[in-house]
Amino acid sequence: MVGMSLGFKKKMKITSCNVSASGSVSEGSSSFEVMINPASVNVTHGICYSGDASSGSIGSEQKFSKRPPDKVKFDIIIDGTGVVNLPVPGLGSDDVKTQIQNLKKVIYDYQGAKHETPVVKLLWGSFIFFGRLESLSVDYTLFKPGGDPLRAKVNLNFSGFMSNEEEAKRKNNQSPDMTHIIEVKASDTLPALCEKVYGDSGWYLEVARINHLVNFRQIPSGTRLRFPPLR
Repeated sequence: MVGMSLGFKKKMKITSCNVSASGSVSEGSSSFEVMINPASVNVTHGICYSGDASSGSIGSEQKFSKRPPDKVKFDIIIDGTGVVNLPVPGLGSDDVKTQIQNLKKVIYDYQGAKHETPVVKLLWGSFIFFGRLESLSVDYTLFKPGGDPLRAKVNLNFSGFMSNEEEAKRKNNQSPDMTHIIEVKASDTLPALCEKVYGDSGWYLEVARINHLVNFRQIPSGTRLRFPPLR
């Protein structure tokens, strides 16, 4: 879930979340506040299509399949030189390694009891995103004479998470991904009903087979037909 309108006075905060058995999400107790806000945040919205091209055809009509999770990626700077005002609440140390460990505890460490990686909330002004970490890479850019890191750029990529409650609210119950029961009216034809449900009248033979219709051209008015997912 993404909301977008970036605020530049508040620091971005990453908070762990608890997901109940029913799929509802509540804010957890651990969090990480960035030292320096990202210079930019990339949000990607995707759509997946399906379409089978017959042999020898030039192209095929693409049909909506699903919406994959939204993606968010950005870089943050972790500094241990003392240039950035510290301490930052929740970090507990200006040591770069410790700060990265604290970040990983919130977004990366495997939760053994739940057998999964954590769901987190990204909050920055009115920008809000719920998701799981997809990748984390660290580029150490400055070191002490002894080799300990003094500054690092951390690249973070998150994949969106949507609770069962929100998914139920957003899901279109008229989608062909849902099974429909339709009562036939006098003016209805099976190809027309398939066009209405699937957006493709060509599914009429498969629907006739599923409903054990002997004569799909003469369906008695009042007959209840099943239109299950067929893609």
